[in-house]
Amino acid sequence: MDAVISCTDAAAKRVQELLAEEGNYNLKLRVYITGGGCSGFQYGFAFDENTKEDDTIVSKAIAVDGDTVNIDVVVDALSMMYLTGAQIDYQESLQGAHFVVKNPNAQTTCSCGSSFAL
Repeated sequence: MDAVISCTDAAAKRVQELLAEEGNYNLKLRVYITGGGCSGFQYGFAFDENTKEDDTIVSKAIAVDGDTVNIDVVVDALSMMYLTGAQIDYQESLQGAHFVVKNPNAQTTCSCGSSFAL
């Protein structure tokens, strides 16, 4: 079965770097949807040690210094309704560095890519 969401190597690598900075490898990247933003809904990102029964957890294996490391992305059930098929990426540009959601469910997005409408 294909993952309901996916995570690029760039996003997984950045998550691993942030976990190393925190010194806590039990943290997972939580991706969620909230109301607001210029297009109606906006994406949120946070680190979380806890998961709930209805969370979807997607693991991404990456190579770090010759070892394989698993990075976990967690999405709550309500947010998953809007994120099915989405890809979590990490991009660095002149505007800064940030996580980006490539969401096939979004009908429109704002110019910065942090909010969307269905």
